[in-house]
Amino acid sequence: MPSALPDGEPVPSDGSLPAHALQGLGERPFGFYVHVPYCATRCGYCDFNTYTATELRSSGTVASQETYADNLVAEIRHARRVLGSAELPVQTVFLGGGTPTLLPARDLVKMLAAIREEFGIAEGAEVTTEANPESVNPAYLAELREGGFNRISFGMQSAKPHVLQLLDRHHTPGRPEACVAEARAAGFDHVNLDLIYGTPGESDDDWRASLDAAIGAGPDHVSAYSLIVEDGTKLAARIKRGELPMVDDDVHADRYLIAEEALSAAGYDWYEVSNWATTDAGRCRHNELYWTGADWWGAGPGAHSHVGGVRWWNAKHPAAYAQALAEGRTPALGREVLPDEDRRVERILLELRLREGCPLSLLAPAGRVAADRALADGLLDAAGFADGRAVLTLQGRLLADAVVRDLVD
Repeated sequence: MPSALPDGEPVPSDGSLPAHALQGLGERPFGFYVHVPYCATRCGYCDFNTYTATELRSSGTVASQETYADNLVAEIRHARRVLGSAELPVQTVFLGGGTPTLLPARDLVKMLAAIREEFGIAEGAEVTTEANPESVNPAYLAELREGGFNRISFGMQSAKPHVLQLLDRHHTPGRPEACVAEARAAGFDHVNLDLIYGTPGESDDDWRASLDAAIGAGPDHVSAYSLIVEDGTKLAARIKRGELPMVDDDVHADRYLIAEEALSAAGYDWYEVSNWATTDAGRCRHNELYWTGADWWGAGPGAHSHVGGVRWWNAKHPAAYAQALAEGRTPALGREVLPDEDRRVERILLELRLREGCPLSLLAPAGRVAADRALADGLLDAAGFADGRAVLTLQGRLLADAVVRDLVD
């Protein structure tokens, strides 16, 4: 089941924010994340806040997919009331999940229309939805594009049937690549394929085949994530029982190097540790909001928001979320006001993962000593360092978590 929400202070029933959080609102980039928590099946590795139809029926709730768009629209209107009258044209919208495309295309367009009505969509805004390959067809994609979506991210994960089977992914090999062509034909400006490496039983050649298939499909963005075995998932239970081996860190590092070699040879440049794009325009601008500490409203069960140094999170279960909105209450369960020191540390944690790196001026004295050591060890780029920034080298990317820990100590 999904991981627990963090602790935090109570949120006022009307969802109002501290006055200091609203200062400068509109001067910082602002985006919307919309969480759609429905999945056809639960993948064995998934720890996200998602629910199958069977799970919702067994819990005795009436949190149906049919009424979900109306609930999201209610929260979008609630967001407008909380944020007041500040001009906030939305620069990025991202529908994630779950599988947003399990809902009818008209429902996704309805949610986007509500954001446009309440806040306005900035000229040139990036509007993305995630999709499973088997949940869309050309007509569905055309309806999304006509409704204002211009970027789509398909969950490919692997091109090898035995890897997909172990991950409990049910799309047909080759279908994600076909989806890229269909999205292009529908007029999508940007297309991403998500890949996962390090699955038990996956070989180096399996991984190369997946990369070759993804590259051959011609998306302008590829995400490649190391499989993380989360406690409480079916995959974790199988590994604990000894049915599957745990893949060690050296294998993950080798797979990352294979990805970097294949993607860079094909014209993709890394801009974040797990993300590559063919052009700067192809970078995921919505994720860059997160990585650079901008403002965003997260709508939907379990969604997290951040505005002006205040972070809050919604009730996880779709029924509790819908009930709060029906009663005119905020669906937010808790929040935290981030102290300046926490915000400084988070900037280092997130910005160091980017191609531009983080300013050395963010580092405390001990962190600066660690940065000097990382530079000497070849983990930070010398040219970036000379310009006053900590920028990971390829070797540094392999050890990114360790480098970050040293720099924030």
